[in-house]
Amino acid sequence: MDQPASSASSAGEVDAGGSFDIEAYLSNYTGVTRIRRLAFIASVSPARKQDALRLAVNEVKRTSNTALYNELLNIAGEDGGLTRDDGWIEQVERKAAQRQDKLEVDLNNHKTSLVKESIRMGHTDLGDFHYERGDFNAALKCYVRTRDYCTTSKHIINMCLYVIRASIQMGNFTHVQNYITKAESTPDGNDPTLVAQLRVAAGLAFLESKKYKLAARKFLEVSSELGTQYSDVASAQDVALYGGLCALASLDRAELKSKVIDSTTFRTFLELHPQIREAVQDFYESRYASCLAFLDKLKPDLLLDLHLHDHVQQLYADVRSRALVQYFSPFVTVDMRLMAAAFNVSVEALEKELAALIMARQIAARIDSQAKVLHSRQIDQRSATFASAIKMGEDYLRDMKALILRINLMRADFIVKGSGEGQGYGPSKSSRQEARGGPAPSSSADGAFIDSM
Repeated sequence: MDQPASSASSAGEVDAGGSFDIEAYLSNYTGVTRIRRLAFIASVSPARKQDALRLAVNEVKRTSNTALYNELLNIAGEDGGLTRDDGWIEQVERKAAQRQDKLEVDLNNHKTSLVKESIRMGHTDLGDFHYERGDFNAALKCYVRTRDYCTTSKHIINMCLYVIRASIQMGNFTHVQNYITKAESTPDGNDPTLVAQLRVAAGLAFLESKKYKLAARKFLEVSSELGTQYSDVASAQDVALYGGLCALASLDRAELKSKVIDSTTFRTFLELHPQIREAVQDFYESRYASCLAFLDKLKPDLLLDLHLHDHVQQLYADVRSRALVQYFSPFVTVDMRLMAAAFNVSVEALEKELAALIMARQIAARIDSQAKVLHSRQIDQRSATFASAIKMGEDYLRDMKALILRINLMRADFIVKGSGEGQGYGPSKSSRQEARGGPAPSSSADGAFIDSM
């Protein structure tokens, strides 16, 4: 079957250049995410498919995750060079069934004893079993059931972490956000390592929903206490990569300086990813061609990332647009030939990009196509000041008229007052007097009201 053109071009872009070292890449991860990342690389990169599958099969055979093993066989296909090991599958399935029966019997015994801690541990053990087997939905249900048997803040926090981990593997980031909030609102939830893990999870959730500015802020707030404690979800290198890219795409110049370049905490993460560090520094110092060259060189590797691959195109477009806006902002006119040289593109391509930014109202300018000059749209400050003053006067007159009207209504007793001690609403004073047969309000009040109108 012929490969679609879009898939072929995508695969070519993934395999174009890059200095991707699978062995070094894998050393940053543990657990099931290590295998899932290998499976993803095998599915999108034909050039690295064989190596990734070989490593992934070796890893998965150390676990009981037969579902992931079958997924790897499907990725390999008939000519992938992998032979199905039915003996291993049968042996693992048999042992898994025996262990599951034992865990369920133990859980039922704990429920009979009515000891909360034992029941909680029983659900947790069963959840860990399903998680290792790759049945994240069943694991999630088991972890959630421990909520009714948590007796301390630490139990609640552990339950939240288990649910967050399983939800990330499932791609259910709504669950991730909900349980991050629950963990953060739990007493004793201020442990530095815990806070770092929650911020990484929140950053992944915002990244998935394409809220890049919020994602950047979460990743930039991750403390160095994270270490390798969360390597079954994301590594410290991922924090530098995701945080740096999202910051470039969404933060302004001042925030980039204060929260990225001058941040002693995030700087430790950037040291783990020198390419991103250099790109951020070049962007801040207006060396846009160098920054974009660093990012272009890094792009094939980023397309192999499990969480980032869907966002690379949008992030790169946002970084480039922000660079163009920032380059033009100090000037009244710019020679587009010099600007094209600064961005290492042709004048024609630059003109199209600028036209798109002007249409999107990101740049207030107009293009002189014949002279190849970009002119800033100047606001007439004199007219703007007069318009502001006139509007302020109109607002003042409207407010004064409304205030005078209210005063005259109160003077003429044309308002609804509370009935007794200010409670509830009732008829006005004049209506109550007429109902009791008393004198009606004097006409002078009416006259005053009418004159004022």
